[in-house]
Amino acid sequence: MSSLPQRIILADGWTRRAIAFAAGAAGALALPPFDFAPAMAIPLTTAVWLIDGAAAQGGRFGFAPIRTAAAAGWWLGFGYFLASLWWLGAAMLVEADQFAWAIPLAVIGLPAALAFFPAFGFALSRLLWSSGSLRIFALAAGLGASEWLRGHILTGFPWNDVGMALAQAGPIGQAAALVGLNGLDLFAIVIFAAPATIVDRRPGERFLSNAAAWSAALLLFALSAYGALRLARGETEYVEGVKLRLMQPNLPQDAKFRPENGQDILRHYLALSDRATGPERTGVSDVTHLIWPESAFPYILSREPQALSAIAHALQGKVLITGAARIESDGGGKRGKIFNSIEVLQGGRILAFYDKMHLVPFGEYLPLEALLRPLGVSHLVPGTWDQGQGPRTLAAPGLPTMAPLVCYEAVFPGEATARDKEGKRPQLLLNVTNDGWFGKTPGPYQHFAQARLRAIEEGLPLVRVANTGISAIVDPYGRTVDSLPLGEEGLIDGGLPKAIAEPLFARHGTIVFPLLWALVLAAAMTGRWRR
Repeated sequence: MSSLPQRIILADGWTRRAIAFAAGAAGALALPPFDFAPAMAIPLTTAVWLIDGAAAQGGRFGFAPIRTAAAAGWWLGFGYFLASLWWLGAAMLVEADQFAWAIPLAVIGLPAALAFFPAFGFALSRLLWSSGSLRIFALAAGLGASEWLRGHILTGFPWNDVGMALAQAGPIGQAAALVGLNGLDLFAIVIFAAPATIVDRRPGERFLSNAAAWSAALLLFALSAYGALRLARGETEYVEGVKLRLMQPNLPQDAKFRPENGQDILRHYLALSDRATGPERTGVSDVTHLIWPESAFPYILSREPQALSAIAHALQGKVLITGAARIESDGGGKRGKIFNSIEVLQGGRILAFYDKMHLVPFGEYLPLEALLRPLGVSHLVPGTWDQGQGPRTLAAPGLPTMAPLVCYEAVFPGEATARDKEGKRPQLLLNVTNDGWFGKTPGPYQHFAQARLRAIEEGLPLVRVANTGISAIVDPYGRTVDSLPLGEEGLIDGGLPKAIAEPLFARHGTIVFPLLWALVLAAAMTGRWRR
């Protein structure tokens, strides 16, 4: 093993690029559906040695070492994003006659663009680099900053952060209640990069004086102990009088948006929703709230009185919460704005709604539309979607106040909830989604894992309803109470878990990451000072 670091440090040219790419790709094994957290050590230990070698490859002074480190970061990031996001190409095959040409852009182009974030992270790390074990804190400062930027620039894309390896690692994921996803990023980098300082000890450095390795070991122990204690003390309590029914129709995506299928789709929804699941749940009459997934109808529900009447007749006064397209007329006879929404219905009337705020780039809206539209580029979801106002709360009869999240909105840490006019926080995360675009690929598993992490961060139960899966009821500790697997039709009947006291991240999320990052930066600067 002692020769392995030297081989990576001294690698040059395409050998160096191939090592970085392969190491990054191996990191995808730490993410859902594989969830082999130790795999994240492969890209992060390799990252340490690649940055060690930047000086040798690019000279000891000037811009060359930074440029060499950035190049290694780009290749490692390209491998990581290509291996963990290849499933985006499946969306282009739903209507292959229109979008098959875009598969290379989704599968290769997006990972290539996202790779510039770890490239920046490696460059910043190289500026902070030192020769001792504390150089892993330089990597944490640089790469942690780049992950934060990726989640915020151009509306952000915080998908598959390196911290998700810890989020899925049993009790350790409970640390998200304290530090959120970006805090987990910093912890993951320190923990999974530490083996590099053990395998490749510097001359004269004893194991007992390896501050980075001891810090990582203590951090891992503390996170495990905190998570185990939190879960042992956390009992799931339920809201009285609430009987939920979640409906997962598993409709093929190519049929879902065809208007001619509207009546058949509604009949299927109503028949499935009234199916008996046991002696105590003989049908919709035995539930209080029925929830359907995102984009449930291939038409504007509010403009279909026959559909509203059929729903009212079938549900017998029960509350329905469903995804639906909503139109807002401008009063002048024009089309007005169209939103991807959640609507609350009872007795055939729409009582409340929420309009999606975070639209999916190239899915629901076209970035740089004036430039790209003339070139024949369009977005995937039919129609022109407008941006809603949010985040905000949503009310439904008989339920605590909800934080509504339509599909992609569930991946943004710190942006899942908003307080109401009285300053009270919601008591429930409601996520309706349609991951049918991506088939049976890692995508839906990754999406569910990120939504589940929001429950831990906010200390709120999560009710998630997906067209093709994964639908689930999750308690405020992130434990799955019940779920339906990907690609199956079915129902979930269950109670609604109660919210718990507001965790640290939910109360002070805006300052937690800057404080942690400052501590990591201080450790990195200590390493430079000691050198």
